Amino acid sequence: MNFINLIDYAGTFAFAISGIRLASAKQFDWFGAYVVGLVTAIGGGTTRDLLLNVTPFWMLQSSYLIVTGLALLSVILFGKYIIRLNNTFFIFDAIGLGLFVVVGIERSLDAGFPFWVAIVMGMITGSVGGIIRDILINEVPLIFRKDIYALACVIGGLVFWGCTKMDISPVFTQLFSALSVIITRVLAVKYHISLPVLKGHDDQ
Repeated sequence: MNFINLIDYAGTFAFAISGIRLASAKQFDWFGAYVVGLVTAIGGGTTRDLLLNVTPFWMLQSSYLIVTGLALLSVILFGKYIIRLNNTFFIFDAIGLGLFVVVGIERSLDAGFPFWVAIVMGMITGSVGGIIRDILINEVPLIFRKDIYALACVIGGLVFWGCTKMDISPVFTQLFSALSVIITRVLAVKYHISLPVLKGHDDQ
């Protein structure tokens, strides 16, 4: 197992936890929570693979379904500690976002696509699962609100590109890219940094 596979599994676990955490807040049953966690974890990667015209990754390896099951088990066993932490969802979502951006970029480059496509695919890998999650739990998707979310993915992609141009080792390139996404999300939330809201004619 190489480093990018470890990142992929870590991202899967983190995103699954974030989805299951929100499902528990909506009082979903165990199966419903598993489904929400699963689509959160694999939704972005599945969309990416379909756009890249390759078989979705989870259809080739059942381990992603198992990792999501382990995430559910963690919430069941330690739920009273995880669910009560106000920042749990945000922390796991930010970690998953950063890790999945790296995975999306790597998968796209391995498929022979140019770097600008890889950056877009990194954003899709990181954000689409959260969109599906929010739709399933009847929330406005986070990416469509004023939070710095998709833009954090783009920043991570640019950091990845910059590290590549400077011939930084692949492991550190992946690490710096993921950290840049996570740090961008944390700073944006901590200091209330957001994009301007597009106002309609009635608001002007």
